[in-house]
Amino acid sequence: MDNSIAHLKLTGTQINYYFLCQRKLWYFAHDIQMEQNNDAVYLGKLIHETSYEREKKEIDIDGTIKIDFIGKDRVIHEVKKSDKVEEPHIWQLKYYIWYLKQKGVEGVTGKINYPKLKKILDVVLENGDMEKIETIMVDINRIITSPLPPVVNRMKICKSCSYGDICWV
Repeated sequence: MDNSIAHLKLTGTQINYYFLCQRKLWYFAHDIQMEQNNDAVYLGKLIHETSYEREKKEIDIDGTIKIDFIGKDRVIHEVKKSDKVEEPHIWQLKYYIWYLKQKGVEGVTGKINYPKLKKILDVVLENGDMEKIETIMVDINRIITSPLPPVVNRMKICKSCSYGDICWV
C-alpha cells in the first residue's frame, strides 16, 4: 500500500459517492446528512432489512467498512435496491475486497444482490484494480479536505438525490 494513503480510513459509502457524485461525497464527509428523510433511501433500508433475514448483517470491520453480510466461501455481499447506478456499487464492493486484502484476508470475492430485481452480480478484483483504488483514495482525500464542495454538475440522478435541495437552491 502507498504510504500516502495508509492513514486514510474511508468508508464504502465514500467510495460509492466518489463514483456517484463527488459533491455528494464532500457533503457526506462533512457530516451534512440529508438522507434520513429521503424516500429512496428509506426504501433501500427497508429492502436491506427484509432481505436475507437469516444472514448476520452489517458486519463492522475496524469501524471503517460495514459489509452487508458474508456468505459461504469468503463471499461478501452488498444488498442494493436498484442497478441504475451499478458502477458505484461495484467499486464499493471492490474496495471492501481490497480493504480485507490489506488486512491479510486473501481469496475474498463479492456479490451485489439486487433482491427486488432478483439479480446477483459477481465482483472480483481484476488486474489494475488495486492501483486504481489507491489512486481513488488519494483523490477522495483531496476532495474531502477541500474547503468547498466541487462545483454542481447536473446529472440524471440529481432528480432523486437527497442533497438536491442544497445543490439546486
